Amino acid sequence: MFIIGLTGGIGSGKTTIAGMFKDLGAKVIDADAITRDILTHDGKCIKKVAKAFGHGILASSKEINRSVLANIVFQDPRELKKLTDILYPIGLKEVKKQIAKAKKTKLIVLDVPLLFESGWDKLADVIIVVQSTQHIQIQRMQKRTGLSKADILRRMRCQMPIKEKLQRADIVIDNRKTFNQTDAQVRAIVHRLYQRINSK
Repeated sequence: MFIIGLTGGIGSGKTTIAGMFKDLGAKVIDADAITRDILTHDGKCIKKVAKAFGHGILASSKEINRSVLANIVFQDPRELKKLTDILYPIGLKEVKKQIAKAKKTKLIVLDVPLLFESGWDKLADVIIVVQSTQHIQIQRMQKRTGLSKADILRRMRCQMPIKEKLQRADIVIDNRKTFNQTDAQVRAIVHRLYQRINSK
């Protein structure tokens, strides 16, 4: 079992790249999906988040209104840290559970936007950072979420600067060109990693 920590700035195309790894046989563990599930179904977590941010973030169904919560935490990195301090210990248990279930899988990809900020990079054998341009990232985010440019830039500022992420990467995937060029990079990486795994 070999674990890849996959991260990058918002709108960098990380989710698409995670899908490429999945198509090549890797097991993908999606931190965003785990977080959404926690905020929807974990009653204890919902109470902790509501206590930390106020009951105004609760929807009428007593679930978290994620858009309201996002508006709060992406205004201030300290608010985002407050949220991740609640979510990530719970999420980490689920990640470890999924890793244990996939122990017979040769390649596991941890798709985590805040990989370094959460400390989950320590779970990985190799760190891959996806690089894009700010212009492309903003375009992708606007298309996907409908957020304004100002809101997207605010979210970017709440994350670790991409320059620092790139410095901490073992491998960088350049996603500033075509889909096929990115796919070729992923295939080459998977080929090298399988060689490394099989040589052990």
